[in-house]
Amino acid sequence: MPSRQVIAKELAEIFKIIAHPDRIRIIEELRSDEKDVNTLAQALDLPGPRVSQHLALMRAHRVVEERRDGRHHYYHLIQPEIAGWIVEGVDFVEGRMTGVSKTAIKSVRKLWTAPTA
Repeated sequence: MPSRQVIAKELAEIFKIIAHPDRIRIIEELRSDEKDVNTLAQALDLPGPRVSQHLALMRAHRVVEERRDGRHHYYHLIQPEIAGWIVEGVDFVEGRMTGVSKTAIKSVRKLWTAPTA
């Protein structure tokens, strides 16, 4: 069953790439539209260079693509379905966490599934 091994290895690589709290939040910010680094940094309250580093890694592993418009660099998810994986993962987290209120988890789920403008 070598094909199972290949698929398992590729999934493990994807999980490694998204296995950082900042990158999870970036994916959720990009779930329905493209954004530039400054917009992402402001929305996530992170320094711009840190967001750029995460995006560079995600671009290198084909999670996001970049579109240039003059001096602006806009990023979008290559497969937006990955954001759905993360939202589904909230159910798993909810069953494991004891230190986070159900209200907090509910608000994250609502934020990450809300339509964006």
